[in-house]
Amino acid sequence: MKPFPHTYTAAASADPMGNVISTLGNGCRVEVAPPVEFDGVGDVWSPEELLMSSVANCLVLSFKSIARAYDLNWLHIECSADGQLEKVDRRVTFTKVHTRVTLAITSAEDESKAKRILEKAEDTCFITNSLSAETSLSFEIIV
Repeated sequence: MKPFPHTYTAAASADPMGNVISTLGNGCRVEVAPPVEFDGVGDVWSPEELLMSSVANCLVLSFKSIARAYDLNWLHIECSADGQLEKVDRRVTFTKVHTRVTLAITSAEDESKAKRILEKAEDTCFITNSLSAETSLSFEIIV
């Protein structure tokens, strides 16, 4: 890993009509538009969904790294994040983010280790740590 600080840059551009185009310096691009709740069509990613995707992806990547360090034998992980957006003191903000994980492991003997690794992954997920919202985690471990 490179030493801190790390800097990440993304850009967004738009014309009067059409979706926002979000780009990275390496040429990756994604269309972004308001979600249905903000009168969008709902056919492309919204900023709200991208944020929840970042939470889910960060937890999975953190889990993979920690599981490798602790030699956990696992088969599959699925993660989803639900964010509750509310108006608080005239500001719209995420107030709660709940992350749900389903993890398949190879041995019942590893269940307590898997639980500790999932909890550590949530604790070290820097995307979740950067949020001011209340966060929570639930998980199911399948042998």
